[in-house]
Amino acid sequence: MIASDGTDLLLRPASQRGRLKVYIGMSAGVGKSYRMLEEAHRLLGQGVNIQVGYIETHGRVETHALLKGLPLIPRREVFYKGKRLDEFDLGATLLLAPTWVIVDELAHTNVPGSKHPKRWQDVLELLDNGINVITAVNIQHIESINEEVQRITGVEVTERVPDSFLQRADEVVNIDLTADELITRMKEGKIYDHAKVEMALRNFFQPDKILQLRELALKEVAGQVERKVEAEVERPKQLRHEHFLACISSNADVARKIIRKTARLANYYHSDWTVLYVQTSNERRDRIPLDKQRHLLNNFKLAVEMGADVIQAQTDALSAVNGSGMGFLPAKVLNLDKANIADAIMQVVQDKHITTVCIGKPHLSIWQVILRTSVFNRLLTALAENDVDLVILS
Repeated sequence: MIASDGTDLLLRPASQRGRLKVYIGMSAGVGKSYRMLEEAHRLLGQGVNIQVGYIETHGRVETHALLKGLPLIPRREVFYKGKRLDEFDLGATLLLAPTWVIVDELAHTNVPGSKHPKRWQDVLELLDNGINVITAVNIQHIESINEEVQRITGVEVTERVPDSFLQRADEVVNIDLTADELITRMKEGKIYDHAKVEMALRNFFQPDKILQLRELALKEVAGQVERKVEAEVERPKQLRHEHFLACISSNADVARKIIRKTARLANYYHSDWTVLYVQTSNERRDRIPLDKQRHLLNNFKLAVEMGADVIQAQTDALSAVNGSGMGFLPAKVLNLDKANIADAIMQVVQDKHITTVCIGKPHLSIWQVILRTSVFNRLLTALAENDVDLVILS
């Protein structure tokens, strides 16, 4: 993860990096903000310089009451489209340089013209400058499970946080409630205004949806804890270090799903992963539609944000025509003697020591191309000989 000065945050000495604590909940109303403010009072009582950079109480009486006695950093006033908005003041926080700062609403999109597009990027800069941060996010805002959340709730969440940010956390804490407890809080008006309660209970806050989101939150936190154990507790060396390869095509929606599912697998195994896109002759810059170019770029950026290396394979002939390929950064360009997807996969498997190849289900164009090539059997043989698994993702 790259800092503002171009260095890798994860390679910096611990003494130069701020610590990050993230509270995760299955939904709004489980008590994340309340818990953060309780912790602020505890730290303040111990003489720690902690300040509240941004908190959203949503008018909840018990939560708002906890603000009393805590030092607050004034919010930055911004006028956007004729409206006055209060934003987190990154500049003031950097100048004050508290030991700890609370920054709520992690997935928030900043007002256009702000230093960073997203609040989680503000948090990274605070950490880069040695300021410890306590923050919070709901499970539905985590990038790699976006489609799964949409399947459960029927709602597409547009404000998201990349998984690589959570991997930066020193501590991840789950704020858990049962479905019955959460619904009771809703009916008592402790989450939303009473006028919104009935609609919320008919839509998002249904027991089966809450239960599934709760499961996702518990799994996510368990995975983060396991990652920390792997990093800090000495264990016998594993016989095999996993490295996943996600093979994508220019089909935007399918490629995005493959990227997210492979990211989840890689996170589960705490392993490296790579995304491979093979540019065929039909997808040269002078032939591929502009919308497909744009979707490919977005998917490359998504993969990088989620911690993957991205490789764009192409033939030498295409390279001569296009210069640096289709220009999709930050992809690495792999030049091949011939445009053959199976050959590209085999080469990347060998070069990157891949242990598992992830590919879309059979109707994908990438699969059809492989089936039509004479080297498909050679690909399967090579995968078997190198102890490489092949996973077909739905």
